[in-house]
Amino acid sequence: MKPWIRKLLLATAALVGGLVLLLGLYVMHLDRVVREEFEGRRWDVPARVYALPTEIYAGLGLTEDDFEQELKRLHYRPSTGIDTAGTYTRHDSSIEFHARRAVFTDEVRDATKLSVTFTKDSIARISSAQGDVPVFRLDPLMIGNISPVHGEDRIVLAPADVPPLLPAALKTVEDRRFDTHGGIDPKGLLRAMWVDLRAGHLAQGGSTLTQQLVKNYFLDDGRSLGRKLKEAIMATRLEAHFSKSDILTAYINEIFLGQDGERAIHGFGLASEFYFAKPLNELNLAEVALLTGMVRGPSVYDPRRHPEAARARRDRVLAMLADEGVVTREQAQAAAREPLGIRPPESGSYFPAYMDFVRRTLKRDYREADLAKAGLSIYTSLDPRAQSAAEKALTRQLARLEPPAKRKGAPLQGSVVVTLPETGDVVAIVGGRDVGFDGFNRALDARRPIGSLVKPVVYLTALETGRYNAASIIEDAPVDLALSGGDHWTPENYTHLVYGPVTLVHALAESMNLATVHLGLDVGVKNIVQTFPRLGLDRTPAANPSLLLGAVDMAPIEVAQIYNSLANGGFQTRLRAVRAVLGEDGKPLKTFPLDVKEAAPPASVFALGQMMTAVMTHGTGHAGGARLRPVVTAGKTGTSSDTRDSWFAGFSGSHLVVVWVGFDDNRITGLTGALGALPAWTDTMLALHPTSFEPAPPEGAALAYIDFETGRPSGPNCPGVPIRVGLPARDGAPPPTGCGEAADSAVGGAQSAP
Repeated sequence: MKPWIRKLLLATAALVGGLVLLLGLYVMHLDRVVREEFEGRRWDVPARVYALPTEIYAGLGLTEDDFEQELKRLHYRPSTGIDTAGTYTRHDSSIEFHARRAVFTDEVRDATKLSVTFTKDSIARISSAQGDVPVFRLDPLMIGNISPVHGEDRIVLAPADVPPLLPAALKTVEDRRFDTHGGIDPKGLLRAMWVDLRAGHLAQGGSTLTQQLVKNYFLDDGRSLGRKLKEAIMATRLEAHFSKSDILTAYINEIFLGQDGERAIHGFGLASEFYFAKPLNELNLAEVALLTGMVRGPSVYDPRRHPEAARARRDRVLAMLADEGVVTREQAQAAAREPLGIRPPESGSYFPAYMDFVRRTLKRDYREADLAKAGLSIYTSLDPRAQSAAEKALTRQLARLEPPAKRKGAPLQGSVVVTLPETGDVVAIVGGRDVGFDGFNRALDARRPIGSLVKPVVYLTALETGRYNAASIIEDAPVDLALSGGDHWTPENYTHLVYGPVTLVHALAESMNLATVHLGLDVGVKNIVQTFPRLGLDRTPAANPSLLLGAVDMAPIEVAQIYNSLANGGFQTRLRAVRAVLGEDGKPLKTFPLDVKEAAPPASVFALGQMMTAVMTHGTGHAGGARLRPVVTAGKTGTSSDTRDSWFAGFSGSHLVVVWVGFDDNRITGLTGALGALPAWTDTMLALHPTSFEPAPPEGAALAYIDFETGRPSGPNCPGVPIRVGLPARDGAPPPTGCGEAADSAVGGAQSAP
């Protein structure tokens, strides 16, 4: 052999050997990447946020229509039978339903079948195959999620959560030799190469399910030959190290199936919820076929944007399943006759204002990035029925107050906060007129002058001194207060009238400004401002005399915190939106227990609460009180200077509701608290089916009748205006009652403010 030929062969061998070595090292590198990243694979799963589950029991005031609405809210479907979870059937006076498996903070409930029987206006009986069920919790409604990292969103499923039809459909449509190939399908690859050569470009991929998973999980969307080689190598290494079951489960969780604004829909679990509003294991044949067909082109076969193309693709998939014997020809034909069944798209978050409060609560304990990828389950206090009631009440009343024909400039706005006083749970938040708008949250961020909502704080501080009670006489007389700089403060009553000597309860009920100023100046403004943080405000307002008439800015959530303490007998409970956080494994990570502390003497708060019921019977809130009767409520109107802000805050025995109405640009509304906020408050409270506010007198207090205008002892059948109030119980003995007795003997001496 000639020397130059020998040298050429040696050089060629060295080159080939070097290339083989480099290829081997490259394969080893890709093998390590596949093993390390796939073995410890963790998808970025956003935190799911759930509402408080609805509890049903015999005697609950829920009609058959109401209950069906609850099931529809949870995306249960009417059916002729209930063999499948997530279905219900309605009879003359009962509803049978198949409850889904559900995860709660304290238990996991398996799917179960129940029957609920109704009377005209309540539940009569709940039963299962095992007998009567005393209490049953419906599924917790998912109300949103914490924004996903990089815009990706998914629901990660275990193999047990995947219906057997889906893997069979995927293999039939996308990769018929999946169970036998080693990551690449040579026949499919040769066929694709032939098509590419004829087309003169990369027209067909020939990718297996494994290759598709590699592309989605490890690579970009490039279509070069080098990237295809890398994809093929990684697919073979993936198959070498992991089972077919692992690969298929990962594919089902990873594949891209659509776009929802900035959110990318990944995996069949989320796609099932996004397109059909139900879990993957509840999909029927037609729905599985539709999603399977979308794998080839999620945008091309988007059933909302291109329903004809989506239907044609679905029917083609059904025919393929029948050809391969996965389903019968009859089943495929029946499924092809079904509509697409796509739910209407959601507009933004379910409850954006409430979700805003949830995020702020969690921010104290979790990083935002962790919430968006750790797969947490967050259980909140939101009550969907209360939320719906508040939303409907506010939008209805704002439309009544400002119809489009009268609108000039930005529309009239409002907000609502609803709490459970005993626990401090915030069960509803409405942040504005457009309840689905995820933007400025007026309930949390719109700090506006509260007007006469401040007066209960003034009167509570006076009651705490022991020098005043509901029957005390104070002067409603002109005020001329010299201020620094030579200015004078001369407030007036809203009516521009002066009422002279009035009882404390009368002054609060009728919201008399002058009487309140005299009372506040006697008690001391510096003492009054210290009452605010005791009731739950996170700051101490400036001690200016104008504070006595509401010159202090608060957001509705802050007002709710203060009034919640009044409604709870003087015990401050920090308002909460989050009850518990569960990890991805379903185990509790954090709970948010009640934090209760005494804010004011119970006897003083009891007396104030009874005076606030007079607001609803004899004062500025009487229109709302009349509509709610016989339910006893307590509350207070609030109107800021020049009627720019309209407020009402009040409570029953079960709920506290705060409503604000006004313009964002601080324009004059012309609405007092009674005209603007009170109707929305009343509508909300009526829909909540509240219990009466009838607390038992605490130690040192008793109920007694006095005359509303004079403060003298009275009784239910006495002349004048008899009213029942809370008064001090001297040495454990309640104050005397009766017609015509001297006021001094009744209340220990009614007195006037100096």
